[in-house]
Amino acid sequence: MKVKQLAEAAAVNPDTVRFYTREGLLNPSRNPENNYQQFDTDDLRRLRFARKARQLGFSLPEIRAILDQADDHHSPCPMVREVFEQRLAEVEREITELQQLRERMKGALTAWRDMPDGTPDGHTICRLIEHWDDASTVNGHEE
Repeated sequence: MKVKQLAEAAAVNPDTVRFYTREGLLNPSRNPENNYQQFDTDDLRRLRFARKARQLGFSLPEIRAILDQADDHHSPCPMVREVFEQRLAEVEREITELQQLRERMKGALTAWRDMPDGTPDGHTICRLIEHWDDASTVNGHEE
């Protein structure tokens, strides 16, 4: 298969095929007559695998490590589970941080509705940002 044929078979664009080839995840041979890259069914399997792994959040180096283990006839599944558990924990932390940020943003918008606009005067830059949490604190203590 040529780049375009492999891309169509994997439902990706040709640039994706070229990217994974440059990154060493696909190993095409060269047609001696025209020097075009020739991909086989193993490349198609690897490309489909890489796409699914990316959809699950695996990084390119992680995908490369998984493929390397498989190429060496070792099961990458234990490593996949470990990496995935770590990644899930990171995502859970990020979700918590984003939820906290969302609450701060909602609180700021609520406070800003009643705050007047200000002109920078050498003491302030933007009163909205500098004083958004004044309403929720009294004498330095949260209410």
